[in-house]
Amino acid sequence: MDSENGFRIAYWEHEVFDMKAFLATTCLLTGALLAGGCATKKYVRNTAAPIQAKVDQVGEQTNHNGQQIEDTRTQLKQVDDKATNGISAATERASSADQHAATADQHAGEAMNRADQANQLGEKNSQALTTLRGVVANIDDYKLQSSVAVPFGFNKYTLTNDSKEDLDKLATDVKADKRVFIAVEGYTDSTGSASYNEMLSQKRADAVVHYLVAKHEIPIYRIHTIGLGPDKPVDDAKTRAARAKNRRVEVKVFSADQVTAGLSTGDGGSVNRQQQ
Repeated sequence: MDSENGFRIAYWEHEVFDMKAFLATTCLLTGALLAGGCATKKYVRNTAAPIQAKVDQVGEQTNHNGQQIEDTRTQLKQVDDKATNGISAATERASSADQHAATADQHAGEAMNRADQANQLGEKNSQALTTLRGVVANIDDYKLQSSVAVPFGFNKYTLTNDSKEDLDKLATDVKADKRVFIAVEGYTDSTGSASYNEMLSQKRADAVVHYLVAKHEIPIYRIHTIGLGPDKPVDDAKTRAARAKNRRVEVKVFSADQVTAGLSTGDGGSVNRQQQ
């Protein structure tokens, strides 16, 4: 009984010893681990702290750079918008300028056409003016168109019926002309004094003029009269027949219508129409 108790006590003591040894070992190991863990944390802390600071610095720099990038993007967008607006405005102005240029070209073309027409008209006018100057230069070249000799009796200055018929025919022809004048020259024979014959020749010329103006309404300003007495006889003979021939009035019609025909039907007429 005692030995069994002793064995149990011994076994229990052994178990207690083993338990204590295990606890001691465990404590030692735990202490070692704790000591090692504290050293590791300190190492880690000392090593990681600079890295973390660097990481934080890089993060701040990244954030700063990101803000700058965003600001730059904003500025670029503003510049791009301004450039786009400027290009649009420049394009619009260029289009307007092209339109103005096209209009100016059209006006220039019209002006050139008018200038060409003016030059052509100027050339025609120059040619017509040259012709007109030639006509005007010869305006006084009246040509004898017709004439009639009106006979008178001795010491008479009244018209006979035959003389009136001759004057009627002449007046009818004159009315068709526009640029005429009529020369009426009175004559006598050589009988009597020079002063009397001069007066008698003027009366004979006046009788013809009076008939043309009163009967046929020939403008008086177209008629030129003169009494020449016995001058310029038709026949120098002293016979009765010769003296009868010299008692006369010569009516001569001069016309410039043929010379100035260009004024109404030729180039001169063209000038007048163009100038109206």
